[in-house]
Amino acid sequence: MIENWDFEKPVLELEKKIEELKKFSSEKDVDLSSEISNLEKKLKTLKKGIYSNLSPWQKIQIARHPKRPTTLDYINLIMKDFVPLCGDRLFGEDRAIVSGLATFEGTKIVVMGQQKGRDTKENIARSFGCANPEGYRKAMRLMHLGERYGLPVLCLVDTPGAYPGVGAEERGQALAIAENIRDMFCIKTPIIVVVIGEGGSGGALGIGVGDKVLLMENAYYSVISPEGCAAILWKDAAARKDAAKVLKLTAPDLLNLGIIDEAIPEPEGGAHRNPDLAARNLKEALSRNLKELSSIDLDDLLKTRYAKFRKMGVFKE
Repeated sequence: MIENWDFEKPVLELEKKIEELKKFSSEKDVDLSSEISNLEKKLKTLKKGIYSNLSPWQKIQIARHPKRPTTLDYINLIMKDFVPLCGDRLFGEDRAIVSGLATFEGTKIVVMGQQKGRDTKENIARSFGCANPEGYRKAMRLMHLGERYGLPVLCLVDTPGAYPGVGAEERGQALAIAENIRDMFCIKTPIIVVVIGEGGSGGALGIGVGDKVLLMENAYYSVISPEGCAAILWKDAAARKDAAKVLKLTAPDLLNLGIIDEAIPEPEGGAHRNPDLAARNLKEALSRNLKELSSIDLDDLLKTRYAKFRKMGVFKE
């Protein structure tokens, strides 16, 4: 069941009313075009007023929408010939991260990303998009494959964080993420990172080091979830709205802080309302950035990648 958030209820109610009138008009052969047109104009104005003034917490709710396009959705919408490659060759397969080879606008690439489920059963199988160490090691195996054959790497980030279970810790969760962050600075092929939904903590950073870091308009990227931050600083998880605001985790703040390079526009109301349009916007951004990166010498690419992350933050002596 999809959660109807308070800020969206007026939109959903009006959309439902319009659909009911259209159905009634069709079934009873009654001309209600004038009434429907007036309601559609009202809906357009209502949407603009709501979706152009979303708070950070409301954007987080959109980023977590259960029907939001996932990594596999985008792969299917904008790529061809996807061949999944599984396993880390050390422990096993982690279904929280999908990875493989694909063709993007005629170019062979390596693509990977966290994958959430559409229902409870699939979410459990995929650990709600929270990867284990073997998932990050699989990702690095694929990155080295891309480096070996000169294939650009695309990382699609969508996770609330790395999997926090005891088994994950026993198998070296922190080490796997740290090694990925270190080694991604040395991969000699272009890397583009796109946060398509949730970009939570080290779970996101494990596949988050790239020459370009992009963010879907209603996605978020943060060192900790708003609930976690609220529990630590306010001692109350209910203060999540305040935490979302002070964390500066939305696209405008991240652009201003130099954390991301670009925000990719979404359809009005979020990517889940028009996945095809969201995919087209993502495709355009990827095509443009990939073309730019492919013209840069690899040694210069690595130096720029390293400098990009080194200059983040404010330092005082």
